[in-house]
Amino acid sequence: MGKATELTQSSFQAEVLESKIPVLVDFWAPWCGPCRRIAPLVEQLAADYAGRAKVAKIDVDQCQDLAGSYGVMNIPTLMIFKNGDVVERFTGIPDNARLQDALNQAVG
Repeated sequence: MGKATELTQSSFQAEVLESKIPVLVDFWAPWCGPCRRIAPLVEQLAADYAGRAKVAKIDVDQCQDLAGSYGVMNIPTLMIFKNGDVVERFTGIPDNARLQDALNQAVG
């Protein structure tokens, strides 16, 4: 329980855009040092928000079209989706408190 879901191009629509609860999406790559540094935070949020919000990861090398369609130019980029729309976006290593505040607002 509480593990970030690995998304693919084909699962994004159902898992994120059609989700009934907010979704935090981490656009990352295995070779990205800052992405690896925030991975424990992403996993912790998955546990903390289990049942209230989804936490998912997208490998930008595997899903270049998807990353491009959301304007991901730098990684890590984290986006919070609610009702299929991006309601918050963080690029780089986010401030933990700001990220949690944004997720709390999305959860309502």
